[in-house]
Amino acid sequence: MAVSDLLTLTVPLLLAGVGLCGVLTGTDVFSALTDGARDGLRTVARIFPALVALLTAVSMLRASGALEALTQLCAPIPPETAMLLLVRPISGSGALAAASDIIQTYGADSRIGRTAAVMLGSTETTFYVLAVYFGACGIRHSRWAIPAAIVADVTGFVTAAALVRCLWGT
Repeated sequence: MAVSDLLTLTVPLLLAGVGLCGVLTGTDVFSALTDGARDGLRTVARIFPALVALLTAVSMLRASGALEALTQLCAPIPPETAMLLLVRPISGSGALAAASDIIQTYGADSRIGRTAAVMLGSTETTFYVLAVYFGACGIRHSRWAIPAAIVADVTGFVTAAALVRCLWGT
């Protein structure tokens, strides 16, 4: 049996294993499944407004011209990575798309491509994570979590740009 055959059987074997485990332990697998789905939908309903607000804020930043202002503000960081600076704290998949576009445009071995890759790996989707975690827990006042997360992201971006410049030159 080839590896690809085993990979195609992974999901059916996993489902059969869960069903077998449920039978052996006397668990009603279907009710456990529906209870889990119900809890998941409740969580989605709780965090959905925060996610919509975040996506709206990103669209407003793009439309307002804040990207150009950010490019002027971040002199030590390559201006070509400004989109990554904006998108990364909010969306992991959006940041991956921005980094892919940067790498495709400038090349993987260019200073800009390397900077984008290191920035992507050394920062977090801060606002998304905070919205999901705080929304799931019902926390309304984030106190110092957001300023601390922003400082951590800025530190990650600046350090990534500095390290790439230091290690691979100008």
